[in-house]
Amino acid sequence: MKQTILQPLKQEGLTTSIQQPAMTFFAAGMIGLGVLALTFGDFALVWQPVAAWVPGRTALAYVSGVLMLATGIGLLFRATVAWSVRILFPYLILWSLLKIPALFVAPQIEGVWLGFGELAVLLSGGWVLFARLSELKAGSKLASISGDKGVRIAKYFFAIWVIPIGLSHFIYLKETANFVPAWLPFRTGWACLTGAGHIACGLAVLFSVIPRVAAMLEAAMIGAFTLLVWGPAIIAKPRDRFAWTAFFISWAIGSAAWVVASNIATKRSVLMDE
Repeated sequence: MKQTILQPLKQEGLTTSIQQPAMTFFAAGMIGLGVLALTFGDFALVWQPVAAWVPGRTALAYVSGVLMLATGIGLLFRATVAWSVRILFPYLILWSLLKIPALFVAPQIEGVWLGFGELAVLLSGGWVLFARLSELKAGSKLASISGDKGVRIAKYFFAIWVIPIGLSHFIYLKETANFVPAWLPFRTGWACLTGAGHIACGLAVLFSVIPRVAAMLEAAMIGAFTLLVWGPAIIAKPRDRFAWTAFFISWAIGSAAWVVASNIATKRSVLMDE
């Protein structure tokens, strides 16, 4: 029987009650980015580094906006979710590939690893949704990256690339501290604490030490950053394109981490399945 969004994810002992909220927030992030692309006729600034000399850049930006908006909406409905993840997953792969050249051109700059790490977390969430909800036919050539195996690969991919996000807090300590809300004391301490938290979460998922809790904490940290940093930035400058873009990018990344966390089985759920 085909698995749908409304059926339990039996293989991992998970239920829709956990899966669906995370996916809804993920969809909202993609919808927000799509609306911004269509509003400004451009890509997501530094997060989608499409050079100005690329032919038809504006047209491509509109296509990108329509795709994010359509697939985001598609994730919200059972009838369209399979096709949405089939389209969104390769799009997120292509998006991440735009950052690959920088890793070879300037590997000594931690910022490029941070940039790819952020998109890798976003891709991980899309990968998990693809693995769970694409409803591929038996014998599909993509079977090796879907189902339970695909979820496991996406989980480890997520874990590895969360680590450079944490390292950036220490390498760019002053800049990170400046992002901490001014009303919080010990801003440098918060920057170090969250940096260590990202690294710890990545290692915990990578080595299966309470991985689901760790991934949930990662999602919570990114979510708190979204609300405490970019939320006030939007209120202060409601017409600032950068603030809105950063808000929805951060929202989508945090939601992607939540999607990954929601699909990591606990020992109890595995035992219950057995």
